[in-house]
Amino acid sequence: MHEFYKNKIISSFILLPLFLSVGGCAWVHDEKPALPVTDIAKLRTPEVPASAMREWPGSDWWLNYHNPQLNALVEQALKDSPSIAVVQQRVELAKAKIKMQEANGGPQLDFGADVERQKMSAEGVMGPFALDDPAAGTTGPWYTNGTFGLQGSYELDLWGKNRAEIQSALGVSQAKHAELAEAHLLVSSAVVELYWDIQTYMALHQTLLDLREQEAIIAKTDQQLYTQGVRSSFDDTSTKIRLAKIDEKIDASKGRLLLLQTSLQAMLGLKSPAVHLTPVALPPVRESLPPRLDYELLARRPDLQAAHWYIESSLSAVDAAHAAFYPSINLMGFLQYDALHMSDLFRSSAQQMGVVAGLTLPIFDSGRLNANLDIVRTSSNLSIASYNKAVVDAVTDVVKSASQVQTLSTENAHQQTAVDGSQHLWELTRQRYEVGILSGADVARAKLPLLQEQATQIQMQGEWISADIHLTRALGGGYRAAEPDPAHHG
Repeated sequence: MHEFYKNKIISSFILLPLFLSVGGCAWVHDEKPALPVTDIAKLRTPEVPASAMREWPGSDWWLNYHNPQLNALVEQALKDSPSIAVVQQRVELAKAKIKMQEANGGPQLDFGADVERQKMSAEGVMGPFALDDPAAGTTGPWYTNGTFGLQGSYELDLWGKNRAEIQSALGVSQAKHAELAEAHLLVSSAVVELYWDIQTYMALHQTLLDLREQEAIIAKTDQQLYTQGVRSSFDDTSTKIRLAKIDEKIDASKGRLLLLQTSLQAMLGLKSPAVHLTPVALPPVRESLPPRLDYELLARRPDLQAAHWYIESSLSAVDAAHAAFYPSINLMGFLQYDALHMSDLFRSSAQQMGVVAGLTLPIFDSGRLNANLDIVRTSSNLSIASYNKAVVDAVTDVVKSASQVQTLSTENAHQQTAVDGSQHLWELTRQRYEVGILSGADVARAKLPLLQEQATQIQMQGEWISADIHLTRALGGGYRAAEPDPAHHG
């Protein structure tokens, strides 16, 4: 037994140079080149208006609204969101896979023990043991064989295959962390947008109620004038139509509010108590955009960071696929007790030990290694292509969002002028009413255009708030990661 293992070890080292000399028997055939990675610094980005400049969003960007009610909602959503819980488990799974990959490259030591009851065949190789001949040391044909001891193995990572696989797993883990940040951004921005949408429709609903109240005053005054004989005729059909139109808008705003509140409740989790919001003033309109859209965008967009780490993972996987073409060397050893009779199992003479150095060299595999390399390289190129597309989409998303913010800012400024003018006209009418020149119905009629302009202003302000939130999301929210390393593997 000892001589067998000794000869095997010697033979392995004698044949090692021969195996290495024929290492070209399994070689790489026509490997695809790696795709180039987009350099955002070389992209031609559209011109951004100088009036739309601001600092990048902070990590808790929603705190800039100075609204404790909103802050509590975002905090609760980030804590209880089902979407974030799913991504968090993906992060944990990626961490566990790293541990598994690290363990796969380490040494292994096992303890084993077994007992076997067997009958020897008198016609087989072990035929003499089937005889019951104590003088010859045989007590056949039945034997109870026992074995126990330690067995260890370790694969030498000479070509970096295990290290590359660990790096690949690390890249996936980093990507999952970036995806978790992306989930936080999506949830927080969705809650903030829903919150301000609700506030917008609450304000619009109140304005519509004021508008209906003024229409009702006009209708009541006209009816009184007709009853008192001041007016020769009275037809309230037009008034009824106007009131019906306003009621229609009021009901629509109620339905929209219910839908928004249901959506917000879903974002917070169905176990959360019903949300009851206090009306607050909408945030003022402002123009905003960071002054630069270069590598800062790559570092602050979690989706781009995730795509970047998937590239790094895929390149390490390519390295591992390359290393599979080289010979693998395994060291194995054992220390155990083996006896044909259980009564002899614990004797020193039953002890056996050995060390084996094994070498495996791929020579002919029907193209499996090349097929695997082709799959891994193509997957890597797919990651690069996805990243390149994500970069272009990200820059386009930012510029479009910025343009929409600026357009809505300008429209809101024009609408503010219309509101101020209507406010001035109504003030003049009210002053004439106070000195007895005009009636209350005249004041109500003068207030209708003001309320209509205010309703339009509320809707436009809500649109601007949504566009500003979209811009914040396009800029990556408050996410901040290390700038991507422009150097990557070949």
